[in-house]
Amino acid sequence: MFDWLSWFTRLDNSKIFSLLLFFGTFCGIVIYVFGSRRRGRRLESYKHIPFQDDEPADRHDAPAHKATDGDER
Repeated sequence: MFDWLSWFTRLDNSKIFSLLLFFGTFCGIVIYVFGSRRRGRRLESYKHIPFQDDEPADRHDAPAHKATDGDER
């Protein structure tokens, strides 16, 4: 009844199955990311997030910091 389950216990078969599973997942992610031009451009723009400064370079042009929801700074 569970002979198909013993197929997974053989290391030769489980390696092939996991390779196909991970390769299929990788192809699915690549198709998802680059399948739509808008989504691709949006995700590509996220690569610049670590290089953006938290504060504006010129403090004179920065808007005043307002406290919201009772949070005073």
